[in-house]
Amino acid sequence: MRAENNGTVRHILCVFPRYTSSFGTFEHAYPLTAGVKAFMPPQGLLLIAAYLPRDWQVKFVDENLRRATQEEFEWADAVFVSGMHIQRQQMNDICHRAHDYDLPVALGGPSVSACPDYYPAFDYLHVGELGDATNELIERLSRDTSRPEQQVVLTTRDRVAMTEFPIPAYELAEVKKYFLGSIQYSSGCPYQCEFCDIPGLYGRNPRIKSPEQIIAELNRLRECGMTDTVYFVDDNFIGNRKAAMDLLPHLIEWQKKTGYVMRLACEATLNIAKRPEILEKMREAYFITIFCGIETPDPDALKAMQKDHNMMVPILEGVRTINSYGMEVVSGIIMGLDTDKPNTSDALLAFVEESRIPLLTINLLQALPKTPLWDRLEREGRLVNDEGRDSNVDFLLPYDEVVASWKHCMEIAYEPEKVYARYQHQCDYTYANRLKVPVPDEMKTWPNIKRGLTMLRNIFWKVGVLGDYKRVFWKFALGRIRRGDMEGLIGCTMIAHHLITFARAASSGEQNASNYSLRLREASMPAE
Repeated sequence: MRAENNGTVRHILCVFPRYTSSFGTFEHAYPLTAGVKAFMPPQGLLLIAAYLPRDWQVKFVDENLRRATQEEFEWADAVFVSGMHIQRQQMNDICHRAHDYDLPVALGGPSVSACPDYYPAFDYLHVGELGDATNELIERLSRDTSRPEQQVVLTTRDRVAMTEFPIPAYELAEVKKYFLGSIQYSSGCPYQCEFCDIPGLYGRNPRIKSPEQIIAELNRLRECGMTDTVYFVDDNFIGNRKAAMDLLPHLIEWQKKTGYVMRLACEATLNIAKRPEILEKMREAYFITIFCGIETPDPDALKAMQKDHNMMVPILEGVRTINSYGMEVVSGIIMGLDTDKPNTSDALLAFVEESRIPLLTINLLQALPKTPLWDRLEREGRLVNDEGRDSNVDFLLPYDEVVASWKHCMEIAYEPEKVYARYQHQCDYTYANRLKVPVPDEMKTWPNIKRGLTMLRNIFWKVGVLGDYKRVFWKFALGRIRRGDMEGLIGCTMIAHHLITFARAASSGEQNASNYSLRLREASMPAE
């Protein structure tokens, strides 16, 4: 489906902002790869690019790869921008640069949808999802591409059904330069965790695409050169369990047809561990990773944040169940909760050791607009507007103690010996349970073999020779080599290197303690 055109032709420049350095974007792994420069293709802007009228010309620039050029701004009639809170500073920078060329700039996406007041400089604010606001923006630009005298806020009331979404314009993105591919199956989540803004932004009744749409998008990604892991960016892959079960047979059939050239990953609630019928189908579809928002191992804290569904199965039992189907668990963890105690960091570190989860994104609690947490803290007078802090929450424990505990957890949890021990466990007890698939012919080509050799060279030199934890690395690497597990060696080492490097910066105070922190930092990896 595309927007209608009234006969005009417009030049639209879609610019995606750089990420501020973040635990979850894996930037320290990129130098070990064979050309990866950015995290994931942005779904939102590529969807809008595909929805624009057929006669309109579109260019897409991801500033995680390179900056938009003078020539591109001069070519454009209007600039579209989208992003998350962590990209706020960079979004405003793009706006000011576009205004230097007197171009109107429209901003959409999750950050502006939650906090329109963050962006007073933009000409058009697109609040909400693809829908009537999008059509109105297109209609306005069809009539006039001069900058409006004052900011125009367009809010979606009537959303386009996801079954009518076009395939995102993956062909505009250099997909081979991304660490992960991305795809969206559903929008919304039935749960209402106190800290989460997803239900407020996208609703509690998940809307879904058809299986045929997902297969078409996977085929398009493959045509564009993506052969690695594709991440379902859904807020909760099993938000609609029946729909997930309807999709999985199609994914299994597609994987068999294409030779399992892609690995799949997603985000889901931990209670997926109670659904063996779903886990078995996910294993057959070659899902290898599930991100679970565990948040805390403390049952009282889970109850307080309205995440009781994490207690439908004992957490450690749930993690082991998911591992038994060959899927590694990645976990979100929050510190600074009202239920935290002075010994919470010790309990968290004990949980890390016992769960053997290699990758846990440990953040300080941040109150986001459109969440029950924001509303409660606002009533209690505990929202803090101070850009010198890592959180806008007035914790019950002293702020400095909470930040110190976070730094301590980052330092200890990501010591090289501990990280590699957890990955060794994954190799022995999780990856061993994965579906055994033949190596597809297209992976045996010289370009792909050369790519693998390049990554091995980078790893051996930058970690095995120049790294300061080389003994830990070689102990792990030689074990993988003896077993002929080059994929495990490459995959684990790349992620481990990022975790170790980032955690060192975090524990020394060089990184924010929250991905939503008001302490806006310049992106650490400027576009070339």
